[in-house]
Amino acid sequence: MSGRQRTLFQTWGTSLSRPSGAPGGSSGSERPQSPGVSRARFPAAAEAAEEQPESDDDVLLVAVYEAERQQSLENGGFCTSAGALWIYPTNCPVRDYQLHIARAALFCNTLVCLPTGLGKTFIAAVVMYNFYRWFPSGKVVFMAPTKPLVTQQIEACYRVMGIPQPHMAEMTGSTQAFTRKEIWHSRRVIFLTPQVMVNDLSRGACPAAEIKCLVIDEAHKALGNYAYCQVVRELVKYTNHFRILALSATPGSDIKAVQQVVTNLLIGQIELRSEDSPDILPYSHERRIEKFIVPLGEELAAIQKAYVQILEAFASSLIQRNLLMRKDIPNLTKYQIILARDQFRKNPSPNIVGIQQGIIEGEFALCISLYHGYELLQQMGMRSLYFFLCGIMDGTKGMTRVKNELNRNEDFMKLYNHLECIFAHIRSTSASGIFTIKKGEKFFYSHPKLKKLEEIVVEHFKSWNAQNTTEKKCDKTRVMIFSSFRDSVQEIAEMLLQHQPVIRAMTFVGHASGKSTKGFTQKEQLEVVKQFRSGGYNTLVSTCVGEEGLDIGEVDLIICFDAQKSPIRLIQRMGRTGRKRQGRIVVILAEGREERTYNQSQSNKRSIYKAISGTRQVLHFYQASPRMVPDGINPELHKMFITCGVYEPEKPSRNLQRKSSVFSYRNGK
Repeated sequence: MSGRQRTLFQTWGTSLSRPSGAPGGSSGSERPQSPGVSRARFPAAAEAAEEQPESDDDVLLVAVYEAERQQSLENGGFCTSAGALWIYPTNCPVRDYQLHIARAALFCNTLVCLPTGLGKTFIAAVVMYNFYRWFPSGKVVFMAPTKPLVTQQIEACYRVMGIPQPHMAEMTGSTQAFTRKEIWHSRRVIFLTPQVMVNDLSRGACPAAEIKCLVIDEAHKALGNYAYCQVVRELVKYTNHFRILALSATPGSDIKAVQQVVTNLLIGQIELRSEDSPDILPYSHERRIEKFIVPLGEELAAIQKAYVQILEAFASSLIQRNLLMRKDIPNLTKYQIILARDQFRKNPSPNIVGIQQGIIEGEFALCISLYHGYELLQQMGMRSLYFFLCGIMDGTKGMTRVKNELNRNEDFMKLYNHLECIFAHIRSTSASGIFTIKKGEKFFYSHPKLKKLEEIVVEHFKSWNAQNTTEKKCDKTRVMIFSSFRDSVQEIAEMLLQHQPVIRAMTFVGHASGKSTKGFTQKEQLEVVKQFRSGGYNTLVSTCVGEEGLDIGEVDLIICFDAQKSPIRLIQRMGRTGRKRQGRIVVILAEGREERTYNQSQSNKRSIYKAISGTRQVLHFYQASPRMVPDGINPELHKMFITCGVYEPEKPSRNLQRKSSVFSYRNGK
């Protein structure tokens, strides 16, 4: 077979009309059409049929219409001629593990877990293309959690398999409802966020019964009542005859979470590969992971000691009532207090009623807030703690009761005033969104980890420049720094501002807005990524928004400024480097609790992979995964070179208004 295979239905499309007067046709001038598809998509065929109602073309149209109608009734719309083969592209180098996973995913609902950068989207494009061929009247849907990811994936899939752009569409919440309804009926391959899909299913705009393949990106999010779970629950009300392909760099934070994903997404099998899997080793570049443990230092330790005394004052009441069973106050966590509060709500003591119950709820709320501040202090430093406490004390967070209680505590007010003396001028500056360091003004390092981070980044650019002799040497390397909190991201970027033009840093945050910093719209996020890839910035300081999915480009150094209990976060961060050349990953940890958290995360990751890969089955898979291919048909592999056209994205707005804080040293100017 030469060239790209096309079925009769792909050539004619799926909306061929029966001419008036044709056998079984309508008696009036209106012609029946395939459900939900405008005949305007094929004006030439329609006009020809109108001008020459008795021509051979007219007879062929009738035959095609009848065949299509019969096809939709038999075998769930499966085209037996197209289904004799499944197509695998050779325009990209063939990798055995991708071929194996793609084949498996065609015949069973599959969760694909591959380290970032090893071709999950490629596998999805192959599977989508084959369902697009096999079911000429069916829909193929790709869901991603954010609009920037949706935009990225539609182009990536096109570049792999070349599904015609007129057959594809991208939909977001900003697309008007009536337009989305028309798109559902006129296009065959849809890329969208799960929230849009839920809305369209509930309104009846989405033709649920026509969906034949559902791809779910960042599938580890499918927990609880997340939109992915709602979509699958809604679809099965209409049909069980659709394939699910779920993609993630990691299956979940623990075995319970993995089982939730498997259950919620009707997964029949997992295709799991780790960095050490033999079949991916030839295609993955080395990622060196280095861990730096940083002592708190005298100043931070003194602040921590004072803060623990405040915690003891407010937590003691809950401990005395036996509502907090753990009495080791410095090692309590916010999560443990939340669990204790939930337990109290489920099983309240009969002796605690009325106003007492409200008092206890207030004490829990106060302790949860204080312990959040405690974690900020240990992981991020004094400045992040101060900004958080400011939100309580100035009423921004709306926590009036907590504010009043703290105002009455002498130890707290003493600590708060001390922090205010150090950081008040910085907070007033940050409200404007633009940071500058005046000549002679010294940057205040609110955590010893900041000095270590600065040392590592500066040394990276120095060594890179020493090893490379080309002009604009620092434009050729990229650094990405992750911190979970927006205030910390701002602080890191401000610190690095001292080292421009060698280091040109830019913050990268989500779209929500806080008091001290404005968020990024999704267009702005894409613009920042574009400038980072092109060299406008060489250092990106990001919250978790930069962890998942977005094609940031090749990054040589990843720095994790904090540790998370969930291994998902670290795995996602690590995936930003080592795609095309060797990468380095540095984890900076505060001595003590944060160090223990990181070690626990690594242990969780190993136990998950061991449990899934082991011989003993620990997961309960969905047993009713449809084969989709009719009995007696076994599609044969056909490798072919697919020539893709030039992808034409929607034109972005030229006047991109920046609302976020800018550390601007663009293009060396």
